[in-house]
Amino acid sequence: MPIYKRAHEAGVFSSSDVALLGRVFDKLKNEYKSPERREALASRLMANYLAGIRDEDELLMASKLPLGR
Repeated sequence: MPIYKRAHEAGVFSSSDVALLGRVFDKLKNEYKSPERREALASRLMANYLAGIRDEDELLMASKLPLGR
């Protein structure tokens, strides 16, 4: 799953951090069918998380938007 790969590449996360990222990714992944689009989603999700968005609903909404907004 792309989000776990991105989380590993970004550094050390607690199990609750990875669980949060996984839940949000699972909610959004069906909107992104191709592997490339899912990779882009994982990157946006990680970028938003690393920017300090920790609320699940806020992370979900922010990750629907393109980076650089």
